[in-house]
Amino acid sequence: MKILAISDTVIDGLYSGTVVNRFPDVDLLISCGDLPYYYPEYIVSMLNTPLYFVRGNHDLASQSWQAQQPGPLGGFDLHKKITQYHGLILAGVEGSIRYREGPFMYTQNEMWMNILEMIPKLMYNRLRLGRFVDIFVTHTPPYSIHDEIDLPHQGIKAFLWFDRVFSPRYHLHGHIHLYNHNSQRETMLFNTRIINCYGFQEIIIPT
Repeated sequence: MKILAISDTVIDGLYSGTVVNRFPDVDLLISCGDLPYYYPEYIVSMLNTPLYFVRGNHDLASQSWQAQQPGPLGGFDLHKKITQYHGLILAGVEGSIRYREGPFMYTQNEMWMNILEMIPKLMYNRLRLGRFVDIFVTHTPPYSIHDEIDLPHQGIKAFLWFDRVFSPRYHLHGHIHLYNHNSQRETMLFNTRIINCYGFQEIIIPT
């Protein structure tokens, strides 16, 4: 299965008709947040793929023309949810660390609560399917991996624990902007491949 993951910045080459030629065989679009909603909506309409998303801490400022629109039209909101797509188990948590007043921001303790709410379904997956989750989608990276020392870009401790305990095959995130080719985009944590999807990343998952 081929996944196109996007986050944080609009790429001109994706927001044009050439996206069809560039990604002709994408099966799934995943948005890690901080994008204007019209952007994943456009890509989905061009590629004719399903969309799964979480919101970023700037999502309120990046609404489309519908001011009260809760997310990209036609997309599936992964926040605190666990679902399946063609045999892949997906889970997600929105937002960043709380560094000011505003939506889609949480304290470290609140992020722990977001994770704990998903544990019963994760355990059910383990019993029924033999694994907890395949793809974990967040806006913010786990604590100490791909994050930065300033509070707004601090990683989430609960996500680090999640990856260690539930061992998703992939953890896709955004939030941390990458400005040069030397910036670290991928890290392996035990069995989990953690990928910063700033801009976009194309990911091929054996099924």
